[in-house]
Amino acid sequence: MAGRHVTIELVGLEVFGRHGVDEDEREQGRPFFYDIELDVEQPGADRVEETVDYRAVAACVEEVSDGAQFRLIELLASAVADELAARFPARRVRVRVRKPGISPAGLSVAYSAATAEREN
Repeated sequence: MAGRHVTIELVGLEVFGRHGVDEDEREQGRPFFYDIELDVEQPGADRVEETVDYRAVAACVEEVSDGAQFRLIELLASAVADELAARFPARRVRVRVRKPGISPAGLSVAYSAATAEREN
């Protein structure tokens, strides 16, 4: 079915990571939340082998997070987007990383976030 595409999404994927500007953030770690979108060809049959398996996508995100420590979530989002674009046949990959529980200048915010996109 050439020309027909769908978007596979994982929203709020929780992955523990050791990322952050401060050394104690990297030592202690915390959960990060990922919102992932992959635009792929519509499957020709109702079989997981015909599409991108979101379980493999989740495992890829965890592998990237476990494989390195990032000071900046912008670079974490970019590394995940790069790896997803390299591994899966997607026309477009969008990765949003959310880091909850930050308090810049003593203020409380729900989370900070960074988004990276790749197009093939």
